[in-house]
Amino acid sequence: MRVWLILCSLLIATDAAAHRFAPSLLEVTQLSEMAFNATWKTPLQKVSATPIEPRFPESCEITSRSPWIQEGTGELKQIQFECPMGLVGETVSVTGLGQNQSSALLRITLADGIFHQAVFTATEPDFVVPQEGSAGTVALDYTWLGAEHIWAGPDHLLFVMGLLLLVGWNRRLIYTVTAFTLGHSVTLAMVTLGLFDYPVSLVEFMIALSIYVLAVELARGSAGALWRQPWWLAGGFGLLHGMGFAGALAETGLPQSNVPLALLFFNVGIELGQLAFIALLVLLAALGGRLIGERAAALRPLPVYVLGGLSAMWCIERGLEVLA
Repeated sequence: MRVWLILCSLLIATDAAAHRFAPSLLEVTQLSEMAFNATWKTPLQKVSATPIEPRFPESCEITSRSPWIQEGTGELKQIQFECPMGLVGETVSVTGLGQNQSSALLRITLADGIFHQAVFTATEPDFVVPQEGSAGTVALDYTWLGAEHIWAGPDHLLFVMGLLLLVGWNRRLIYTVTAFTLGHSVTLAMVTLGLFDYPVSLVEFMIALSIYVLAVELARGSAGALWRQPWWLAGGFGLLHGMGFAGALAETGLPQSNVPLALLFFNVGIELGQLAFIALLVLLAALGGRLIGERAAALRPLPVYVLGGLSAMWCIERGLEVLA
């Protein structure tokens, strides 16, 4: 149980306003042989005072910049620039990612209809524009974005950890995680494809409430009705979490030429990130089990207190946003 306490502490150390941060977005469109327009969007809140900024090839000249405009949880500006040699074979980069523990998505549409996409990270902040784009690049980039999103979200991770604590490492976990996956996959696809809209602040509140309900079920133990069939709880609340995933994906956007592919692999990335987190929990629990000994019974309520306390705090915080 000491392992669970350490993991909970790590999650607490993460920003409590879960999923308020999305990757920055640099969208470049070729207007003529030499002229380009770039839309740069970055989160308002950042980890570091170091700005996250795009860098264009040295052969290019910036001709104009618009003022910053706030949009949702981010701010954006338009940048016009000219490149006498074009962008093919040139390097586009983003600075400040390492200091802000963040990433950025690049989308380039050339005049001949060729589309390029890349993900900038702290270790790979540069991208050399190739002659042709590929579906494989879209698949890899959105897989990474999906995994990064769930790893950066303490509310989703706490819910997954709560499911593991509720059902244990057995066949029931497979059913429960599958139900959660089906639930969030449905709403992620429906919202992303524009089939329905939802109030973001209310959904964020309901996501926090789902963790609180899970904490209550953990406190009840085997006496709770949902403990006997936890897949109903996981599937139902998975619908809410899928809307949260869709909100983050909306911040990043989808390539219009590859919407189904990008959506599919964003979801694949979420699943891979979720499975990796579960595997980490099981591994750490196995390694730390020998160190707990007789103190296991005394420490058993701690994860429930952490889940309940954090989710209650988020419910109050997000509930005030709903009422504002």
